[in-house]
Amino acid sequence: MAEKPEKTLVQNRRARHEYFIEETFEAGIELSGTEVKSLRLGQANMGDAYAQVKDGELYLVSMHISPYDKGNIQNREPLRSRRLLMHKREIRRLGGQVQQKGYSLIPLRLYLKYNNVKVELALAKGKKLYDKREDDAERDAKRDMERAFTRKNE
Repeated sequence: MAEKPEKTLVQNRRARHEYFIEETFEAGIELSGTEVKSLRLGQANMGDAYAQVKDGELYLVSMHISPYDKGNIQNREPLRSRRLLMHKREIRRLGGQVQQKGYSLIPLRLYLKYNNVKVELALAKGKKLYDKREDDAERDAKRDMERAFTRKNE
């Protein structure tokens, strides 16, 4: 069988800069039809989004999906909480880790997998300012080394 067709709709680039990613999970998301159409057009922002466990269910909070232009009364509120679909034992495990160890559940990207919208969730720990500076310095050093190497080979 061929590779699984995946198309990234929205990516949270800021997440890898702000957090140490410990583990990633795949979850389904409960959306209305006009939200899916808007997502396919790339009209979403997940910069401030996070997931939380409420009453044994997992919700994605403060992800903005713009209302679909051609939608009418089916359009939903752009910042509403959306339920994420995972197995109950996974939700319980994630909820326990978030409460005890101080982790956060951060969405990394929204993508289509066999015409279903999926969310890649990360169990993450926040970075301090000095951690971010170290990462920036590493990236700059790596970039400088690559530049020097390409100039040397020319």
